[in-house]
Amino acid sequence: MSGGSIPRLVIAAPSSGAGKTTVATGLMAAFAEAGLTVSPHKVGPDYIDPGYHSLATGRPGRNLDAYLCGPGRIGPLFLHGAAGADLAVVEGVMGLFDGASGMGELSSTAQVAKLLRAPVVLVVDASSQSRSVAALVHGFASWDPEVRLAGVILNKVGSDRHEQLLREAMESSGVPVLGALRRDGRAGTPSRHLGLVPVAERRAEAVASVRELAARVREGCDLDALLALARTVPELPDAPWDPTAEVRPEAAAPGTGRPLIAVAGGAAFTFSYAEHTELLAAAGAEVVPFDPLHDEQLPPGTRGLVIGGGFPEMYAPDLSANEPLRAAVAALAASGAPVSAECAGLLYLSRSLDGKPMCGVLPAEARMTERLTLGYREAVALGDNALAAAGTRVRGHEFHRTALDPGAGPDPAWGLTHPERRVEGFVTGGVHASYLHVHWATEPSLAGRLVASAARGAPAGAR
Repeated sequence: MSGGSIPRLVIAAPSSGAGKTTVATGLMAAFAEAGLTVSPHKVGPDYIDPGYHSLATGRPGRNLDAYLCGPGRIGPLFLHGAAGADLAVVEGVMGLFDGASGMGELSSTAQVAKLLRAPVVLVVDASSQSRSVAALVHGFASWDPEVRLAGVILNKVGSDRHEQLLREAMESSGVPVLGALRRDGRAGTPSRHLGLVPVAERRAEAVASVRELAARVREGCDLDALLALARTVPELPDAPWDPTAEVRPEAAAPGTGRPLIAVAGGAAFTFSYAEHTELLAAAGAEVVPFDPLHDEQLPPGTRGLVIGGGFPEMYAPDLSANEPLRAAVAALAASGAPVSAECAGLLYLSRSLDGKPMCGVLPAEARMTERLTLGYREAVALGDNALAAAGTRVRGHEFHRTALDPGAGPDPAWGLTHPERRVEGFVTGGVHASYLHVHWATEPSLAGRLVASAARGAPAGAR
């Protein structure tokens, strides 16, 4: 089998809340438990669902976002992530045809399915309907003839009689029923202010939940029919995305080896795209994870730092109590070493978060609010910095319920150009800190520039 013909399915739904994550994660786990190598993918920018996908498959969960990365990169990124897999399962976002606001089908599950030439399996919440399910499915199947809606999984079915009525109604739709799952709260995944609780915060319970989801899917879905459907895909014309072709390796100073970039992880910093560390490594960095909740020092020899997104607001007292690491981060930033901080990283570098002292690198105070800030953004770098050259244009997204006072420094990280115009974030010394999440695969120069800056510097603590 060639790489471009990897068997694949897109799991979609008419709307959010129908059970896409339940079904997609359960399918991934069930096929993996059956001995298949399963590649997990998620449409859109969401970081949390891919954590459950990774737990189900043992492979990195990867995002496919046509707004952040551009439609032309969807096929290459998919082939890169799915290399060597027997099957790829792609979980959709929102409703099948819902995309970036005001931009048509851009970034929708339907668009990604078309780009991947993949069949779509629609997960329908059947809890409050019987015959109407056929009309709903007919509408979705006929809306865009380029989208191949090839099957339905009925979710939240109440009883054997309910299932019989649903299946009888679906017989006239021309779309086969490939599964029916009963209402069941045993494998529920807890949520809070930004969605599901990440795997890293409840690993033991998450393992049990994923195992239960696999059992439910095995019992209620026709896995053989689903796999046969996945194998009907045509060859993709794209070449796999290759991080080594995107960046030029940077040479470290003689005798210093590859520049070490420390990447924050652990329960407080769970938001990251797998391609970021791959690009850093391709650019010549040694990438070493660390946990700001537990590690009291940065990895020895650190010359650069990446602190992505997550939930520091849930761990503010513990992050604050780790004074030795806060001091080490502040010292690294003061040395001029490159530091890239997104959202949670921005909060961690502030003076305080909900009154708890943080690293004090940025002259700002952070706090939780009731307001959700959510959406895609377009931005431009207003000046040269350790992450981006002046004029670099990126697409990103914001997703937080926190606020920073002030929201931008004298040298902002970005000038937002769409959907609103404002400045945002901080650039000071080698620090680039912002609420904006950017997928570096669409602008690999960010990783290359960060590593180049680290290669020119001295290791943390050197004199």
